[in-house]
Amino acid sequence: MKRRSVAVLDVRSSEVTILLGERGVNHTFVFKASKTEPYDGYEGGAFYDTANLKEAILRALSSVEQTCGERVNRIYVGVPGEFTEVVPKEQDIGFPSARRIGPKELNMLFESGREEREGARFMRAASMIYVTADNRRVVNPAGLVTTGLSAALTYFYCKDYFAEVIGDIFAGCGVTDVRYIPAEYAEAIYLIPSETRDEYALFLDAGNLSSTVCVVLGNGILAQRTFWAGKGQIAVRLMQRFGLPYDAALALLSKANLFRRSESPDTEFNFRNHSYEIDSDALIEEIKCGLDDICEAVSAFLEECRGKELDYKPLYVTGEGLCDIRGALEHVSKRLNRVSEQLAPNLPYYNKPAVSARIALADMAYEDNRKSGFLYRLLNGFGG
Repeated sequence: MKRRSVAVLDVRSSEVTILLGERGVNHTFVFKASKTEPYDGYEGGAFYDTANLKEAILRALSSVEQTCGERVNRIYVGVPGEFTEVVPKEQDIGFPSARRIGPKELNMLFESGREEREGARFMRAASMIYVTADNRRVVNPAGLVTTGLSAALTYFYCKDYFAEVIGDIFAGCGVTDVRYIPAEYAEAIYLIPSETRDEYALFLDAGNLSSTVCVVLGNGILAQRTFWAGKGQIAVRLMQRFGLPYDAALALLSKANLFRRSESPDTEFNFRNHSYEIDSDALIEEIKCGLDDICEAVSAFLEECRGKELDYKPLYVTGEGLCDIRGALEHVSKRLNRVSEQLAPNLPYYNKPAVSARIALADMAYEDNRKSGFLYRLLNGFGG
């Protein structure tokens, strides 16, 4: 694999994607190859079928390597919220005399809060806010002179189970370097502008079977919750109500419009040479009930986060779970009594919420890859 190229694996709750690309001009991306494969998914902290997952990943890897003519030896893996532990901490360090803050001092601060956690391994740490000894509140203290520094930090850990499953899959196919990135964190940092994150921001990655909501602050995550609700569960409701196959129920969701009123009580729906008569009012009722499950999970999370100045903050939404359902965001806004705003990558051909995770992972992977280079470490201090 070429030195400037990065490969990422995006593990969603119903499909995996491997993408290979590099940074282009003006902070854009040049994607050389991408392949998405369906698989059975996960629930309760475990994959339904690891053999099925392995087959999907290896098919995607083989396709990407054949398309771009490069062997992948290092891959960055997005860790879903289901397999991520988010640990916010307040840390502080003091100095014998006033000192200019640089990479060494920041490393000392971050390392002071790092800990071993049973059943999980460290991925990375990030900062929410810094405060100097003279009470200057800053997002980046580099270059400031102070006798002490405190910070609200976020430590991200990957569940050992996930790392062991993914590591075993790549062990026998030439991928010798597997690195892990918290997926929802990458999305929030990539999609939400830094000036918005300087205050509290509320972010929802709505997936097919699993969704994650978090409170973002600065460059870190203050709180995060993953729950079992998404587009797939709404499709199951339609299966049970109207006697549809699962694939047909998913296709029906993409054709629904929660705010369209038809003169006909029934909607004719054609799927793979089969025709179905669907009660229009019942269809809207079932979809709204499914959306309400997502809203209830978000509301419960917000109740736990009371006092964090979120009352008037919009809910930023991305992922494949809501983007196909016309009127879904409006319904969520009404139920949660707050503005819901859809986010997607600001890239031609990739400006869809369903691909947010893979683009965000590519962005963070590229930065990690750049910072691991010898020249960067030499200029910024090894380990900085």
